[in-house]
Amino acid sequence: MLDLHMLETEAPNKNSAGFSDMSIAKAVELMNSEDLQAVKAVQAAKSQIVEVITQSTRALQEGGRIIYVGAGTSGRLGVLDAVECPPTFGVDENIVIGVIAGGENAFVSPREGAEDSPQLGKEALQAKNLSSQDMVIGIAASGRTPFVLGALAYAEAKRCKTAAIVCTSDSEIAKGCPLTIELLPGPEVLTGSTRLKAGTATKMVLNMISTISMIGVGKVYKNYMVDVKMTNKKLQARGVSIVETLTGVSQEEAKIALDASSQEVKTAIVMLLAHVDPKEARELLAMAHGHIDSALAQHKQA
Repeated sequence: MLDLHMLETEAPNKNSAGFSDMSIAKAVELMNSEDLQAVKAVQAAKSQIVEVITQSTRALQEGGRIIYVGAGTSGRLGVLDAVECPPTFGVDENIVIGVIAGGENAFVSPREGAEDSPQLGKEALQAKNLSSQDMVIGIAASGRTPFVLGALAYAEAKRCKTAAIVCTSDSEIAKGCPLTIELLPGPEVLTGSTRLKAGTATKMVLNMISTISMIGVGKVYKNYMVDVKMTNKKLQARGVSIVETLTGVSQEEAKIALDASSQEVKTAIVMLLAHVDPKEARELLAMAHGHIDSALAQHKQA
C-alpha cells in the first residue's frame, strides 16, 4: 500500500489543526491566508514556468498542440484550461487538449481508480495521434500519479516535448521529466485535499501557459484577445469594443468593419489601421503568421 505520509501534499497543516472547531469567520480568514502560499509557490517556480512556456509556444509555432494530462482535480484543471481556449483565442478545439483519467465523463463523474494505470495513460495519448511537434504536460499534485507517468513515458517515446506540474519536491515524475514545474504551497488546510492550494497554484500556472503561449502565435495584440469568437451577445459586444479601442474608430465604424470581415476581429483591426480591404488584411496577417504588429509593419514597408 502507498505510504501517503511521505508525500508533502498529504502532510497535516499545523495552522488548521483546530479547523472543525473554528468559527466560519476564522475558517475563512485561515483559508484566505493559506491561499497566499499558492501565489508565493508560483513566484518561486518562475524560471521553470518560463521554460515550459518557451517550449509550449514553440510547439504551437511549429504546428503542434499543447496536451494536458492528469487525473482527478489535476485532470479537471487541464480540461478546464483547454476548453476555454477556442472561444478566447479562436483556435481549433484540437490545439489545446485536456486528457483526464477515466475519459471525458470523469470531469463530472469521478473515476478515481483510473489514475492507477500507466497503461491507460499511454492509451489515452495513443488516441490523440501524437506527433513530435506536440507538447505534453503532465499534471499531478502528488508527483507520482501512474496515469500521468504512463502518458509522459509514451510521449517521450514519440519524441514529443514534455513537461510536468507537481506540488511536491523530488517527485517520481520530476525524476523522469527534467522540465517539471515544482509548486510547493505547503500542506492543505484540509489534509490531502489538493483541490485547494495545490489546485489554485496549478490553475494559475495553466493560465500562464495557455495565455502567454497564445501571444507567441499572434492571438493577442497589446492586451486584447484579438481572435475572440463572437459567438454570443457578450462576445459580440467585446469584439466591437476591441476594434473601437485599438483603432480609435466609432462603434458604428467598428461594426461596419466587423461585418465586412465576417466578424473577424483581427482582420477588422488590420483593415482599419492599414486602410485595406478584408482580402488584403487577411493576406498581410497570413504573411505575418497572425501577428497584427508585423502585418502593419509589412504594409508600411510595402
